[in-house]
Amino acid sequence: MDTVPLWVLVAALIFLIFCSAFFAMAETALMAANRYRLRSLAKRGFRSAATTLWLLERTDRLLSLILIANTLVNALATAAATAIAISFFGLDYSAIFTAIAVMAFVLIVFGEITPKFIGASYPENLSLGASTLLKPLMAVGAPLIWFVNLFVRVVLLVLGVRPANAAQQHRVSPEELRAIVLEGGNFIPQKHKSILLNLFDLETTKVDDIMTPRAQIEALNLAVPVEEIKRQLTTCYHNKLPVYEGEINQILGILHVRHAVALLNEEEPLTVQHFRDLLSTPYYIPQDTSVFTQLQYFQENKERLGIIVDEYGEVQGLVTLDDIIEEMIGEFTTSVPGAARSESFDWDVRGECLLEGSTALRDINKRLDLDFPLDGPKTLNGLMLEQLQDIPDAPIALKIGGVVIEVIQVKNQAIKVVKLQRPLTARYA
Repeated sequence: MDTVPLWVLVAALIFLIFCSAFFAMAETALMAANRYRLRSLAKRGFRSAATTLWLLERTDRLLSLILIANTLVNALATAAATAIAISFFGLDYSAIFTAIAVMAFVLIVFGEITPKFIGASYPENLSLGASTLLKPLMAVGAPLIWFVNLFVRVVLLVLGVRPANAAQQHRVSPEELRAIVLEGGNFIPQKHKSILLNLFDLETTKVDDIMTPRAQIEALNLAVPVEEIKRQLTTCYHNKLPVYEGEINQILGILHVRHAVALLNEEEPLTVQHFRDLLSTPYYIPQDTSVFTQLQYFQENKERLGIIVDEYGEVQGLVTLDDIIEEMIGEFTTSVPGAARSESFDWDVRGECLLEGSTALRDINKRLDLDFPLDGPKTLNGLMLEQLQDIPDAPIALKIGGVVIEVIQVKNQAIKVVKLQRPLTARYA
């Protein structure tokens, strides 16, 4: 001990504690760093971010380097503390054990827990700085790392553990992406967050969930007199109309209203054949098609409107490209009179909401924060009739999912108007 000055031992001990803290902090910061944020920084020209990503792509070697270095540093720190104790107290075993115990406490507090907390609190900033030191250390310690990993691979092979590659480890599932968006907090504007969440739902949403139901389709019947056809053309709300003859299941084609209106200015008498000549081929969609798939089909087929049919070829409704866009970003078109829209209702001050029976359950769940089942009927009228198994002929109320639903008006074998009572749990939340 006489050959090594005491101040050298003390300085070495302090240096080794700092080294232990650095490796512990670097390990936590690198493992907790947001790789997507690092990739963004790397694309913007930050060299340290590119270095950090390079290290994270070699996780096995990175962890080996940090753990080997940290173990050696801690062992040397304990040896230095023991040497200091011997220089003061000689070969006193109680003093040596005390020095080892104190050193263990110091390393736990200042060399492990505290730096790990700091690393977890500022992962990106600290990992960028640590990577500039760890990369050259990895190059210097490559032979030792290879030698240690050789034994590690043998142990893993015996245990039957197959390490996953980096691509598999960091592949993000749709559910994880949804969680990332939901936890975005103030980093993602609320409107952007809503659009992203709606995009995730497109794959599970069917076209019959967002379609205009058959009873609400504005269509042109060529079986009526020409004067009635002309009147309907001048008062219609859409620029494209399905055209049928006699019964809506007999779709003849799609009429572009602008072209038809041009005929009204001609002097020669109009006939049904004039309108037939303007029809384009109708585009049919199976009712179980997902909205995301249909969006791709619209793009591939250069279509904007489709007729939805069931397995028997019966017309169930109509869906347009605008309907899908509204499903993603919210409603932006003018509502057709008589159609219930999700933006036109909410709870009043008494916790009540008056709705049309034709209102879609999906719109009600979104707007009123309810949880009506969506795997059966699509509308409030359908849900009520399924529960009652009869068409009520007098005002009646029932409770579904904690929501009291009161029938206000029944007309033409359908529930036209209902009143919802807000659940108590939602009212006082």
